[in-house]
Amino acid sequence: MPRRARVAFAGIPWHIIQRGNNRGACFFSEGDYLVYLDQLQRQSMKFDCAIHAYCLMTNHVHLLLTPEEPSGPSLMMKHLGQCFVQYINRTYRRSGTLWEGRFKSCLVQKEDYALQCYRYIELNPVRAAMVVHPRAYPWSSFHYNGDGTGDKLLTQHSCYTELGTEAGERRDAYRTLLESRISDKQMNAIRNATSGNYVLGNSSFQRKIANALEKRVTPGQSGRPRKLV
Repeated sequence: MPRRARVAFAGIPWHIIQRGNNRGACFFSEGDYLVYLDQLQRQSMKFDCAIHAYCLMTNHVHLLLTPEEPSGPSLMMKHLGQCFVQYINRTYRRSGTLWEGRFKSCLVQKEDYALQCYRYIELNPVRAAMVVHPRAYPWSSFHYNGDGTGDKLLTQHSCYTELGTEAGERRDAYRTLLESRISDKQMNAIRNATSGNYVLGNSSFQRKIANALEKRVTPGQSGRPRKLV
């Protein structure tokens, strides 16, 4: 059975997850994380993808980005993955694949949902009981979004800049937001949309994307959606 075509759209945030093969590790030392981030910056610039948030876990990666072209994320992830696998295989004298098939993704509605993905991504190490606060985990965008540490890789999404008129006000509001619990319903919505290559948003947003792409973007009966009037 042919795999379902990716839901791709420019100018809208994407949440991306890429896992290690068989849930195995894809980072083995501090240097590996640094190489990945360097390549992520290079490839995101090359393919015009603005990175808003990230978290590099030991066996998977989370990204939140906005592309200028629909094909940008796929091209970025292809070249990033290839460069990183070549580095890992050369460094550790191994061969074969590192990643578990193609990456998972979903389109994310800005209103109410993009900041949920920010939080979901940066709180990943806390949920995994690796740290008690995202500040204690070195390989995420919290240090930029929450503490204001410089990071040339990142671009603030408008949903983040709207948190305040000044940088300090935005960081304070964001840290307060991270203190609130992400509900099980919200987490399941993010996970299901990303694993299924669907659209994360309200019904109006989902219909808008479905009509623009003329394809199904939510779970349910297959087939081309009717144009809405």
